Amino acid sequence: MGRYDRNMNTLSKEENDRLREFKVCVVGCGGIGGYIIEMLGRLGIGYITAIDKDVFEDSNLNRQILSNSEVLGKSKALVAKERMAIVNPDVYVNAIVGEFNFENGEKLLRGHDLVIDALDNIETRLILQDICERVNIPFVHGAIAGWYGQVTTVFPGDRTLDFIYRKKVSKGIEKELGNPSFTPALIASIQVSEALKVLIGRGDVLRKEILYIDTFSQEYHKVSIK
Repeated sequence: MGRYDRNMNTLSKEENDRLREFKVCVVGCGGIGGYIIEMLGRLGIGYITAIDKDVFEDSNLNRQILSNSEVLGKSKALVAKERMAIVNPDVYVNAIVGEFNFENGEKLLRGHDLVIDALDNIETRLILQDICERVNIPFVHGAIAGWYGQVTTVFPGDRTLDFIYRKKVSKGIEKELGNPSFTPALIASIQVSEALKVLIGRGDVLRKEILYIDTFSQEYHKVSIK
């Protein structure tokens, strides 16, 4: 039990033991997704599906925890699997090297308890929302751009992303503002805390609320969409 001793008191022993039974799908293994997979595995989530079609490039090195000079050109999903084998071999990572899309999404998501959005484009996020609703699985959304980030938890039927992305453009402002090393880690940690609360059924989640974070002025505020 030594591995999870520091989970105790934050979690009960019963809650901690249940974590190995959950299946969580992380769509995207880049800036946010790499940190999410790392944290889920260290918590002890028993089964993680990691989906990504891309390979690591030089431009990923400033912020993606799974990237280093030795994995350039390698599949992000496969590197996630390899790293978790070292970090926590009790965790099974189902690495999916490929694109998440409307055609394959339902097959990829079925059987999971929760999905975490670590995508980098709006169009696919909206597809993710549609498919999660179809298969009746909640998901935790997160996005970053420069000093800024946002998180919300979406249950089937909420359609929260329709509110966030009323202008259905394909890319967010991260293409203009860039992404430093710290915002992916921060937003990922909040997404994982939301995911944990959903899984164990305890605590208040950001349902029909969007948490906006400005690390430049260190302002955090929630916007209700009820």
